[in-house]
Amino acid sequence: MMSPLIRLLLLLVCLALPLYGVEKVRSRGYRKDPDADKYGSCLQGPAGTPGRDGNPGANGIPGTPGIPGRDGLKGEKGECVNEIFEEPWRPNYKQCAWNSLNYGIDLGKVADCTFTKLRSDSSLRVLFSGSLRLKCKNACCQRWYFTFNGAECTGPLPIESIIYLDQGSPELNSTINIHRTSSVEGLCEGVKAGLVDVAVWVGTCADYPRGDASTGWNSVSRIIIEELPK
Repeated sequence: MMSPLIRLLLLLVCLALPLYGVEKVRSRGYRKDPDADKYGSCLQGPAGTPGRDGNPGANGIPGTPGIPGRDGLKGEKGECVNEIFEEPWRPNYKQCAWNSLNYGIDLGKVADCTFTKLRSDSSLRVLFSGSLRLKCKNACCQRWYFTFNGAECTGPLPIESIIYLDQGSPELNSTINIHRTSSVEGLCEGVKAGLVDVAVWVGTCADYPRGDASTGWNSVSRIIIEELPK
């Protein structure tokens, strides 16, 4: 029969043997790398030179179109096509001439000339050139002027020329008879397009008596009419 001491030793042996086997297995599974501490004591070297930039990458896939923007502000009104492509201006003029009118009337129409006006927004330039004369014993005044279709110009004012003769003295004959080539000239606006009767008249001045007038004596007289752009 075994003693209590022997039994205790056997029990301790039985408990120790399994623990020894487990420790041995652990030692086999976790063997230390012989090179683990080979470089553990070396210092770290300096950083190397940065490398070159790489080549550009390929273009990406185009994105989807964006949302359309809002409508812009309303623009200003443009010019009419008729104004942009307007026909160029063409010269339009006429001359009427007379040799030795010798017209001795004091009141009335002296000469006329018919003209075709192409545009209503243009102006008419008129010229009368001829010999004029006035004589009287007392102070007198005569007026030569243009009419357009029977009416004087109102755009802006009448086209006229006057001769005034003062009362003469006994030493100087007041009935002296001098004929001088003179002119009546001006621009008239507001005359409508179409046929225009342009005429030269002789009449009296305001507040003065008339004298003895003469137009176109022994010389050429002429009316020149020209249409001009406004």
